[in-house]
Amino acid sequence: MLLPRPRHRARVLRLARQFPVTAILGPRQVGKTTLARLIADAGSAPVHWFDLENPRDARRLDDPLLGLEGLRGLVVIDEVQRAPRIFEVLRVLVDRPAAPARFLVLGSASRDLLRQSTETLAGRIAYHELTPFCLDEVGVDNVARLWLRGGFPCSYLATTDEDSLLWRQEFISTFIERDLPGLGVGMSPLALRRFWTMVAHYHAQTWNGAELARALAVSQPTVRRYLDTLTEAFGCRQLPPWFENISKRQVKSPKVYVRDTGLLHVLLGIQTQADLDGHPKVGASWEGFALQQVIAAAGARPEQCYFWSTHRGAEVDLLIAAGGHKRAFEFKRASAPARTRSMISAMESLGLAGLEVIYPGDIDYALAGGITVRSLASVWASPENGPGAEL
Repeated sequence: MLLPRPRHRARVLRLARQFPVTAILGPRQVGKTTLARLIADAGSAPVHWFDLENPRDARRLDDPLLGLEGLRGLVVIDEVQRAPRIFEVLRVLVDRPAAPARFLVLGSASRDLLRQSTETLAGRIAYHELTPFCLDEVGVDNVARLWLRGGFPCSYLATTDEDSLLWRQEFISTFIERDLPGLGVGMSPLALRRFWTMVAHYHAQTWNGAELARALAVSQPTVRRYLDTLTEAFGCRQLPPWFENISKRQVKSPKVYVRDTGLLHVLLGIQTQADLDGHPKVGASWEGFALQQVIAAAGARPEQCYFWSTHRGAEVDLLIAAGGHKRAFEFKRASAPARTRSMISAMESLGLAGLEVIYPGDIDYALAGGITVRSLASVWASPENGPGAEL
């Protein structure tokens, strides 16, 4: 079974019409190749495919200029992070008069990790992050399955929960033993697993590098580099703090999340819905799940997403800032969230016109002072957050 992913397909097709090079970035096994094939099938131009994990294709591009300059139509280059010097050649090719080819590159590393390689393509390349499945793709009736299994296609679509769990366990092993060392992490697989498990226990909390550095017997800069690499490989999300010029002492460390709740649950030893419901991190897990849905529904880019917190306890779980406008969100795994002093303080301190509380119920209602309580399903149903809508 395959899901067509129309929101992502429409976005990439729009970018590909405007830019000579389009990059689809995302973690391994998230469906980048499948999406690229859907896009290639949508056009009538000839398609040339290179998978840089295939030794034969990699040899064909030993000399990228020689291998690419004679091609016309759409050229797809998969796992492009394995040959970053290709980007310099792409600049030469797309700058030719009436360039005969357009390029679709797929990578399992973030834009930040590829930045040095792609600087030569400024103004010529557009990026799209392919996320694991979201609720708009699987349907709001499947929220529990998506939360437990996560959104990786092979995990979500597995026949049984046991098959899904096995796939996620094997994915984590491969990610730790092959992918992260390939990105320059100089730790043993055993230490990497231990580190990622520690990060899982900090899920939805502010980063404490000193504590993790002591536990791993390494320096704080080293442990921060490990976190940054996990983030660049889409294993984690770092939500930076938002700063206002106010007198209150504000938290300055990022909040950290394991990007996919299915992987989070494996790292925490959670196998079933019953395990999840009784686990101390169930609230944090749901916060990360809901946060991912809101960010995706809003079309928010990473540089637009923050959290805000003071040392006295006032906080906003997610602040999306774009174009001079701020949207604030709190995530509450409760049957009927009520207004709190923290919400009032946040609205006053940040000058917010409103604050949205996202909860797992199915009835939306208003609280006093511009605070609204919204179901997670309504995040995708809202007209302002429809497919293709962006901040």
